[in-house]
Amino acid sequence: MNLRGRNKVSPEFSMSSMTDIVFLLLVFFLLTSPSITPEALDLLLPSAGGKTSTTGKVTVSISEEGDYYVNDQQATIEDLETRIMDVLKGKDKPTIMLRSDKNAPVDYSVKVMDIANRNKVQIVLAVRNN
Repeated sequence: MNLRGRNKVSPEFSMSSMTDIVFLLLVFFLLTSPSITPEALDLLLPSAGGKTSTTGKVTVSISEEGDYYVNDQQATIEDLETRIMDVLKGKDKPTIMLRSDKNAPVDYSVKVMDIANRNKVQIVLAVRNN
C-alpha cells in the first residue's frame, strides 16, 4: 500500500510577479512626482503669538509699492545698507526687524536679508499676532 501523496510542493519561487509590481510602482512614482511642484502650493503667511523685544534694534519696513523705511524714515535701496549699519553701530547683538507688507514681492525682503547676511546681522521677520 502506497501512502505517499501525489501533490508535491515545489521549493522554487517565481519572482516575475514581484518584479512586475515593483516596476509598476516605479513607473507610477516617476509619472506623478514632476506634477508636485512647490510653485503650485497656496501658502498663507504664518501668525505668531510670541513677542520679541525691539530695544536697541533697527526696524526696516517695506510697503507694497517697494518703499523702504528705516525706523519710520524713508530710504532708497542704494543707501539702505548704510542707514541700517549707522543705526546698528555699537550694538551688542545687532538685529534687524523686517516688517514687510503681505502683498509686497519677496524680492524686496530678500534684498534686506542679503544686507543682513553680508554684515553678519541677525534678522527677525515680523508677523501678525493672533
